[in-house]
Amino acid sequence: MGEESLAVALAGQADRLSNCVHCGFCLPACPTYVRLGDEADSPRGRLHLMRAVVEGRLDPGAEAFQTHIDRCLGCRACETVCPSGVEYGFLLERAREAATRERQSSLLARALLAMIGTPWVLQITMGGGQVMRETGIAALLAGNAPSWGWLRMPRFSMAMLAASRAWGGPSVGPDLSEPAWPISGTVSGPRRGRVGVVAGCVQKHLFSRVNAATDRVLSANGWDVVHVEDQGCCGALHAHAGRLAQAREMALKNIRAFRDAGVDHVVANAAGCGATMREYHQLMEGGEVEVIDDARWFAERVRDVSEVLASLGGPTLRQGGALSVRVAYDPPCHLLHGQRVSSPPIDLLRSIPGADVVLVPKGEECCGGAGLYGLTQPDLGGQIGGDKVDAILSTGAELLATGNPGCAMQIGAGLQLRKSSVQVVHPIELLDESYRRGGVYDE
Repeated sequence: MGEESLAVALAGQADRLSNCVHCGFCLPACPTYVRLGDEADSPRGRLHLMRAVVEGRLDPGAEAFQTHIDRCLGCRACETVCPSGVEYGFLLERAREAATRERQSSLLARALLAMIGTPWVLQITMGGGQVMRETGIAALLAGNAPSWGWLRMPRFSMAMLAASRAWGGPSVGPDLSEPAWPISGTVSGPRRGRVGVVAGCVQKHLFSRVNAATDRVLSANGWDVVHVEDQGCCGALHAHAGRLAQAREMALKNIRAFRDAGVDHVVANAAGCGATMREYHQLMEGGEVEVIDDARWFAERVRDVSEVLASLGGPTLRQGGALSVRVAYDPPCHLLHGQRVSSPPIDLLRSIPGADVVLVPKGEECCGGAGLYGLTQPDLGGQIGGDKVDAILSTGAELLATGNPGCAMQIGAGLQLRKSSVQVVHPIELLDESYRRGGVYDE
């Protein structure tokens, strides 16, 4: 079962596996290898294990395969430095599909994936989370719960929830948290096309203010933002966990929804969603030609919001009011390594008058969140996350900007548990606040 599954997934894609020349460039880029020093916990070591499964030399149910594949963050930093172009992310998801066929994921992972994949359960769960966040219960539990044994995970979960609160800027309030249809305060001027914004799961429920800011800023810069009613979960977490069949079902729903909406671009403000959606055509490999063509049509239109805005260039991008704040930028792995988008978010932040923008040292390394990793691998995820917090604090910044909800919660939780006053924001929130101060929405 497992051998057949992985072999079929790699059939016709031999270059994806055999391209690895064992040069070792990936070793210093891999967070798990750097900390554990185990070749099996490096990208090339995991590729060797995958090849052993395909060739029948290793059972996918073996502890060696399961352990080292599970320990991978899936950050794809190895892809950025690989001179041979090995598509490690693609291979990892197929390897995890084989692994899950042989042994069930942890109860926690199964519960989280089931919650995210069931809209009504997600809504109830996130609704409860919002209540705990807004009443201060989450922050209270994060600050006072024991930090030893199995209680570490619930405490960190509460810190993640508390970290999803809104930045305490002067004009941030309830009016910023709800998207408005149609968007009010649209600035007059030439229109650039139709875009649909990916609502997301965590983004929609815990960071709806980011979606609202995205709508406003895009509209102010000449884009007609349309509400895509029938979209759903992007399938990223399911794909990363090897649940490819479920991820494909989710992908098909989104492809149809955005196609029916007639959009020119599918705009993502969550790096994890964007990276997976940009590879829907790969996700559908082995399926019907028509489905693959539709997936490719969709994937070609996916853009991170920073790309859409930064592409307008200097004088064309609207200018807002000043924000006198020191902000550190940390790139989400699935934006920097998965989508190869590096400068656009920085350019947007630097376009804000008065903002002192600094880069987090070793920003190319993962924050330890990696989807569900921070919860399912608390020890290693916590160690990696702790190093990220150290790097952020070394900048002396008041705010940390990053473009992915999982990263925001992982980093925010680490900062909160250190009793730091640094808050985490999405770059688009700062641009939105600048526009409010500059009167852009009043024109």
